[in-house]
Amino acid sequence: MATTDPRAEAFLRLLTIMDELRAQCPWDRRQTMATLRPLTIEETYELGDAILENDLDGVRKELGDLLLHMVFYAKIGAERKAFDITDVLNGICEKLIHRHPHIYDDVEVEDEEEVKANWERIKLREKANRNASGLGSEQDAVPSVLEGVPKGLPSLVKAIRIQDKARGVGFDWDNKEQVWEKVHEELGELKREVEAGSAKRSEELGDVLFSVVNYARFLGIDPDEALERTNRKFIQRFKFMEREVARDGRQLHAMTLEEMDQYWERAKSEG
Repeated sequence: MATTDPRAEAFLRLLTIMDELRAQCPWDRRQTMATLRPLTIEETYELGDAILENDLDGVRKELGDLLLHMVFYAKIGAERKAFDITDVLNGICEKLIHRHPHIYDDVEVEDEEEVKANWERIKLREKANRNASGLGSEQDAVPSVLEGVPKGLPSLVKAIRIQDKARGVGFDWDNKEQVWEKVHEELGELKREVEAGSAKRSEELGDVLFSVVNYARFLGIDPDEALERTNRKFIQRFKFMEREVARDGRQLHAMTLEEMDQYWERAKSEG
């Protein structure tokens, strides 16, 4: 006798609960894709927090919350007769098969970089085919590798994705030394604009940040994760400083910077 896959049972249970909540719960009935959107973004960031903290139980829970949201969107899509969960699952399966010809076809690749390059080329062909069939807009007549970068991404994450996309078609530096030189070049341009009191300071600062993101990529470092870890480190040290200052019966706003630096050094020594 064939046994039921427990993964399928668990997923069907979630679908059933979603149907019941949508039919019986006043809050769930009232939700739309628009009202769910900010909640989904929040859940995504909570998942990111759990990953950074290496909280695997938290990752499990946050994945469940996000999966609920995906099922919720599919339920609303079905009610609007636009798509259902079956369409969603089959769609992603077909996309994965189509974009992994080295697995599901006879294409050969040498490494991860070639896999990524193939992925971008396939996406461009898909876009060109949609345009040829009349499904694309006039401004999309020439498909761009950057079209897959969401407009609403945080700027730092967007810079990472833009550079990854450009690299996928070979538009990239040859080595990290070239990128490091570019960082110094942009810093020099920023310094000149600042000293001149130019309105281009903001633009030049953006160029510096973009080049630093590029350098991080060549080092194999996720700059968004690196910055977030620094944020958390600063918060931890600053809170330590606040506690120590209060323990000594003092107040930060009444201290000199030199006095605060002494507490800061103690905070650094704590980790």
